[in-house]
Amino acid sequence: MNVVQFAVPLSKDSIVIEEDVLPYFYNYFHRHGEMQITLIVKGEGNLIIDNYTQRFSAGEVYFIAANQPHIFQSDPSYFEDTIKNKVHAIHLYFDSETLLSSFVSLPELGQIMHFIENVNYGIQIPQENSAEVIAVVQKMVALSGVPRLLKFIELLHYLSIDLKEFKSLSSGNSRKVIGGKESLRMDKIYKFTLSNYAKDISLDMVAEICHMTPQAFCKYFKKHTSKTYITFLHEIRINAACDKIIKGEIDGISSVAFATGFNSAINFNKVFKKFTGVAPRDYLKKYKVQQLA
Repeated sequence: MNVVQFAVPLSKDSIVIEEDVLPYFYNYFHRHGEMQITLIVKGEGNLIIDNYTQRFSAGEVYFIAANQPHIFQSDPSYFEDTIKNKVHAIHLYFDSETLLSSFVSLPELGQIMHFIENVNYGIQIPQENSAEVIAVVQKMVALSGVPRLLKFIELLHYLSIDLKEFKSLSSGNSRKVIGGKESLRMDKIYKFTLSNYAKDISLDMVAEICHMTPQAFCKYFKKHTSKTYITFLHEIRINAACDKIIKGEIDGISSVAFATGFNSAINFNKVFKKFTGVAPRDYLKKYKVQQLA
């Protein structure tokens, strides 16, 4: 699937707000350099973000990371009757790097900075927090300048304090918000894995980063993520494999397997189908057809 580079509307404000009331949502798989918060006011369909897919509907709020390919794909009925079935969404766009660099020198905003750093990928706000978030987002539409910025800081402050867990849009699993020293330790684990997933990683190697025994590390990681480290590693590797297939950066299925850290094509096929529901060759055929369409 080709990814369109989307241009966020120009604005004199740091927080750009775009309100869509349309027959259907923007119908292209796209990305942009800004982080995005989207409130679905009306409409339903499938959210595709990287290689993860789930249903979306009214009353839901999503964070989408900078340069993360995504599409809110309206159901077919919205295209069949473009007058009756209208959609409505409010999008907030902001440059997370600029925001963080502005916040870093202000100790009062340290908790907000920590929150943004920890959710700088696709997440869905849980139902118990969505009402408060929706109320603030709706108020921001009528604001500009300093009032808009202050209201946005209020929104991030609420989430940094009251958000206890969220739904990851890379796996569909719920994850707890981790704070303090634990977040630094988990950050080391994530960064090591993202930098070395194509290599042969053992539990001993990762446990050493945390100064733990392999057994203690396995319990620690499962406690804080609700999944095993091997499952997490497989998720990273399969995401990378899907990205290579979508971009056409392959010489064959075996080459993708070895380029993403799998020691055999057989094991790669098994894990790929487990996480995506289809075999790698079928996934490749699917995207070749979409690129030709």
